[in-house]
Amino acid sequence: MSHHIVEVKNLRFTYPDGTAALQSISFRINHGESVALVGANGAGKSTLLLHLNGYLSPSEGTVRIGDLPLNKDTLKDVRKTVGMVFQDSDDQLFMSKVYDDVAFGPLNLGLPSEEVNSRVIAALKKVDVEHLKNRPPYKLSGGQKKRAAIASVLSMNPSILVMDEPTAGLDPRSRRQLINLLHGFEHTKIIATHDLDMVTDLCDRTIIIHDGKVLGDGSTSDIFSDMELLNAGHLERPLRMQSCPICSKTTSKINVNKCQTAELQN
Repeated sequence: MSHHIVEVKNLRFTYPDGTAALQSISFRINHGESVALVGANGAGKSTLLLHLNGYLSPSEGTVRIGDLPLNKDTLKDVRKTVGMVFQDSDDQLFMSKVYDDVAFGPLNLGLPSEEVNSRVIAALKKVDVEHLKNRPPYKLSGGQKKRAAIASVLSMNPSILVMDEPTAGLDPRSRRQLINLLHGFEHTKIIATHDLDMVTDLCDRTIIIHDGKVLGDGSTSDIFSDMELLNAGHLERPLRMQSCPICSKTTSKINVNKCQTAELQN
């Protein structure tokens, strides 16, 4: 399944104002991997993602999706393989009805109406918003918009799912539902996020981006156990891996609250 492979070599990108956003980034992601891109604000994560679907073209270096080098001649084929979900769902939902947003991609592939409808309904069911198909996107909640945006990508049957801050702005229940949904996506996932606890739930591999460079690349457990590396990337451990300031045990936020309550009672 080489068409699921993402390979970035010596990628550099400089914005028109002279800002060097990416500086010789290289990595390879194989079929079926779930990979997190983490880093402080301005590290270059979103800029990097925009290169994986051809929204930006590198100043230097190459991006390869499977057997295809990403360029203007292969862009259409690459976008059939790589589905991208933007951080702001309003950037992805622009039609008068949710159904039309989800149908937009398949229609532009020139698919027959019966297959378009089948893909739309299947995608809406996958994210549990079929009942919203006739609703205007602007009347949806943040979590519903996120699901509709994901459905608009799933209707293209991508082999690689790329997401920018998928849990941003979601309430705890919507966040958990999204994580459960992403667990069900069987192919390759590349997720840029500040939600490090989500990373421990979804991603076996983590790449730290810092100042436009790859600072660390390894198993998520190893990356999050390396305090020197995290400090260099201006990151902290996920909350569930941090020690309770009262009992000094590695614990969850709920247990920290229990410790604080017990201390007050004493």
